[in-house]
Formats: sequence, structure tokens, C-alpha cells
Amino acid sequence: MAQLVLTPEHQIQRLNQILNRATELSTLPLDALTKTPHPKSWNVLEVLEHLSISYSLYVPKIEKALSEVTPSDIGSWSFKVRPWQRFVIEGQRPKGNKRRFKVKTLKRFEPLIAQGNFDEEKANRVFELFQSTHQQLKNYIVSSRTREMKHPPFSSAIGPIVKFYLPEAFEFLLCHAERHMVQIEEILATQT
Repeated sequence: MAQLVLTPEHQIQRLNQILNRATELSTLPLDALTKTPHPKSWNVLEVLEHLSISYSLYVPKIEKALSEVTPSDIGSWSFKVRPWQRFVIEGQRPKGNKRRFKVKTLKRFEPLIAQGNFDEEKANRVFELFQSTHQQLKNYIVSSRTREMKHPPFSSAIGPIVKFYLPEAFEFLLCHAERHMVQIEEILATQT
């Protein structure tokens, strides 16, 4: 298996693309944002809310790790992902415009808003929360850039079987978001 080497610059660039696409999505009519391909599917707003919920479970862990890393005098970090973490990360990464397989969402990661119970105000709150949480993720990546990535690894939100260093956690969250942005495009494609 080839190595996966991460840099904050590449992660920030990809996160900017996600944030820009979310801004574009916020201009769509409420009907497009709340329509589902079939009754058991999520709509666009539910996918975005799921991403905000999932991310929020990492915030205390990321903040603790950031408090433990020290400044580096060698510039921006470059990080080689460990094999098990790479397997988990690659499981989230979409392949082009396709999700390789669907994954059942654990209850604690499900959107809180009941399907069909959306109005403009709730839609705006979903977009505001998504933008603020993912802007915070960007700020964390930026603030980590000139730090040494030496801290105790922390458990993923799915449990202690997967432990991440900061760059691995950032990459997992990015791949997870990219995967769900593909899902959003699939949802919107069913509406045309």
C-alpha cells in the first residue's frame, strides 16, 4: 500500500472547496434542499447537519491535542499516515464523483431535525452551523501548521479502535465531508 502524506496546505485547499460549495447550496430553494430521492434518504439539509454533528464530537479532542503540541522551527508539517488510520481514512474518501459503498449511520450521528419539518429559518441555521463548524476546522488546521505533531493520539468518534494524530483526524473529517458532498450531488441529480 502506497504511503499517504498529508500537508495542511492541501487540507485547507480542499476544505475551502467544501465551504464554497456549501455557500452555493445555501442559495437553492427550500424545496430543492428538503427533497429526498426516496423516503429513507436524507435531504441536503440533513446531510449538512450530520456533518456538523459528526465534527462536533472531535472538537474537544482536537482542542486538547492542539494544546499539547509545541511550535516547530522547520515550517509547515508534512505527516505520513499510519497504515490502520490510512485504511479508515480511505474508506471515507470518495472515488471521483462516487461513494464506493454506503455506510449505516450510528444513531448519535443522525440529523436532529425531523424530516419534512424544515422552513427557511431552520435551513439558514443548518447552513450557519455548517459554515461555523467547518470554518473552525479550517482555523484548527491553520493553527496547527507550524506545530510539531507530537501529542498522544486520541480516539475517533467511532471509538478507541481508531486513534488519530491531528493530521489524520483532519484528513478523516475532510474525507467524510467530501464523501457527503458527493451524496448531496447525488441527491440534487435526482431532482432534474
